[in-house]
Amino acid sequence: MKHLYALFLLISSIGFAQIPSNYYDSADGLSGFALKTELKNITTTGSVSRSYDQLYDGNGISGSQGYIDTHSDVATSSGNQYESDGTILDMYSENPSGSDPYNYNHGSMQCGNQMAEGDCYNREHLVPQSSFNSAFPMQSDIHHVIPTDGRVNNFRGSLPFGEVATANWTSMNGSLRGSSDISGYSGTMFEPIDEFKGDIARALLYFATRYQNTVDGYTSFDMFNGTEDEVFFPWAIDMLLDWHYNIDPVDQRERDRNDAAYNFQGNANPFVDHPEYVNLIWNPV
Repeated sequence: MKHLYALFLLISSIGFAQIPSNYYDSADGLSGFALKTELKNITTTGSVSRSYDQLYDGNGISGSQGYIDTHSDVATSSGNQYESDGTILDMYSENPSGSDPYNYNHGSMQCGNQMAEGDCYNREHLVPQSSFNSAFPMQSDIHHVIPTDGRVNNFRGSLPFGEVATANWTSMNGSLRGSSDISGYSGTMFEPIDEFKGDIARALLYFATRYQNTVDGYTSFDMFNGTEDEVFFPWAIDMLLDWHYNIDPVDQRERDRNDAAYNFQGNANPFVDHPEYVNLIWNPV
């Protein structure tokens, strides 16, 4: 429980901006790719491009501390928690049911070089930087750029997310790299643990929506099919919908993170606030 009381005092003194109650009003009644386009408009309006370094601590941003606010292991507003010690909440090293194999404190042990897990942490682009040539605002969009262990980040590289049949590498928290167990893709994949599959799915769906006007050019990422509307190959969208609805639905921790991300850069992930939008866009009935 170290640092928890001090961290809560710090967070409570900031006074977060709230996602406006009418934020999604213009999307009411829409479905299919018309809904996706309107959500692109909503998430673009008011969004501020932050610097890459501001992700770490929000330096220079009034009322936001970047990852300190969005990715800290603290109890949520509904009380659910992991270790609640104020360390970085890393989806690639967090152990949801016990002690983490290692921890990082905000502001120290940033990579640099890494030779093993626990050496340092860095900023992981769930949609690889190479697909968009490290351009802004994608490079520093806190909804898909997350703090993770540098070694696991290195082993994931630019691989698509998926489900692994036979692992050739396993991280300390059980994330896997290895051969595909997904029909429709035969290459190597990276599989996070179930606890964070929904978080990652919703981040990818957000990216496909927020950057709809350019995402058709990001075909170096094997999950993308070169279109602006569908964005994902059928195998990928089927899997992401399963992760989103069935494996790891939205929880309070993610809602709190979404509120803090809005405070950092002025937009929210609509699929956290409205999980039903995913089916309305990619699986309408």
